[in-house]
Amino acid sequence: MSDAAERESMEYDVVIVGAGPAGLATAIRLKQLEAEQGREISVCVLEKAGEVGAHILSGAVLEPRALFELIPDALDKGAPLDTPAKDDLFLYLTEKGSMKLPTPPQMHNAGNYIISLGSLCRWLGEQAEALGVEIYPGFAAAEVLYHEDGSVKGVATGDMGVTKEGEKGPMYQPGMELHATQTVFAEGCRGHLGKELMARFDLRKDCQFQTYGIGMKELWEVDPAKSEPGKIVHTCGWPMDSKTYGGSFLYHLSGNLVSVGYVIGLDYENPHLFPYMEFQRFKHHPEIAQVLEGGRRLSYGARALNEGGWQSIPKLTVPGGLLVGCEAGFLNVPKIKGSHTAMKSGMVAAEQLYAALKPAEEGAEAPREIAAFESAMQKSWVWDELYKVRNVRPAFKWGLFAAIAYSALDTVILRGRAPWTLAHHGPDHATLKPADQCPKIEYPKPDGVLSFDRLTNVSFTNTNHEEDQPCHLTLKDPSVPIAHNLPKFAEPAQRYCPAGVYEVVEDDDGAPKFQINAQNCIHCKTCDIKDPAQNIHWVAPQGGEGPVYANM
Repeated sequence: MSDAAERESMEYDVVIVGAGPAGLATAIRLKQLEAEQGREISVCVLEKAGEVGAHILSGAVLEPRALFELIPDALDKGAPLDTPAKDDLFLYLTEKGSMKLPTPPQMHNAGNYIISLGSLCRWLGEQAEALGVEIYPGFAAAEVLYHEDGSVKGVATGDMGVTKEGEKGPMYQPGMELHATQTVFAEGCRGHLGKELMARFDLRKDCQFQTYGIGMKELWEVDPAKSEPGKIVHTCGWPMDSKTYGGSFLYHLSGNLVSVGYVIGLDYENPHLFPYMEFQRFKHHPEIAQVLEGGRRLSYGARALNEGGWQSIPKLTVPGGLLVGCEAGFLNVPKIKGSHTAMKSGMVAAEQLYAALKPAEEGAEAPREIAAFESAMQKSWVWDELYKVRNVRPAFKWGLFAAIAYSALDTVILRGRAPWTLAHHGPDHATLKPADQCPKIEYPKPDGVLSFDRLTNVSFTNTNHEEDQPCHLTLKDPSVPIAHNLPKFAEPAQRYCPAGVYEVVEDDDGAPKFQINAQNCIHCKTCDIKDPAQNIHWVAPQGGEGPVYANM
């Protein structure tokens, strides 16, 4: 919408897109190196949420290895690590019962902490600003800028005050261009600018496609008599069938708080599957209900997560930029943890950036592409950690029980050094079967006590979008949902979205019409991933909009 000539610009050595664990670790390490070596470097962090941490959603159990490498005295400085992990419990659920299973080695949590990742990011943001990092929350990076030679020049923030019709409204303000010698993309899972870079520079040429899960979470205040701070429960089995990847977490924090959530692999086949409703009925299982009964839900959220692992890591650098954290896909799926690997990737990136960005008098012009970052990552503990568990997630294409048996062999006997690497099932958008070939699934109506309808729960995300703006959920071809997805797949967007954004309604003539309720969007990116026609393209709305997660 904006003419680039209208924009003002600012110059930095490094611009970082995203104030999550990876982006903030990158910024902090750059400024630490500045203090250690005395060579100044200007660093800016853009964050699309209205405040740092407001869009961050995770379970979360933190493995503090990277944090303590970055800030050894983090506890003395007040890092919000209030609940040390204590007891691990791994259950196989049937509809009414449960069976205790041996806890997989990767899921032992001694030395870890149950945290709010949003709170940790707010604290990391404070540490970064104290070191001189400029952080701009409420400014969504909407566009990658390129030099004439095709290298990345920086990013531009989105225009503000544009109407639904694409016209300049009375409050119109053009975006700002941020130019940098190097731009670090740390948007998290399925970042829309990272997606552009993947395609433009063919970064997946030598790796497997990425595969994803949808994670849904509620934060509850429970009866103090049921609170067991430090207790960690994971489950597999019901309500998923043995062919569908899924499992839950229940983490007891201090202050009588419990995080309860469910993750479902987006490689599921049945278009009638309704991930949100699977999560809601899961909470009625006796093992879970006994904890939640008598308590109250405080907040809700959902977010896609990378599940591809080692074999799905793309090329990490482009001329003028690089990818860190979940933008690249460093989640350790068997651990159900990615913050530690994301932070470490940011720290490694910072060290390579600082070494490369030498002033002219110290040598040759800084390289356009910092290829050393990828080799440095391959020598880090992140690479080895992900390599050892690379075969666990793809084994689930054989079904739950075969996967558990294989994972035990791969982990305990082969110790992650199998002379083979398993391939994933297929791109998530390509796995759906036609609706008429799959059984319909009947879901119980939410009771308003343990389970809730989607729109009620969305109100607990504090989501807000200005209505008079271009829709940030764009359709490449508006005819596809009704002409293709509805007859073949019963339009699965009605179900895979955890916020009720997509509906099939009747128009004035009684014909089906695809409706997008963009105001409900909680930025999970599931639609961008799972749409079978790859027709939905998520772009950033106006800066500062979306969910406002508290203590999530």
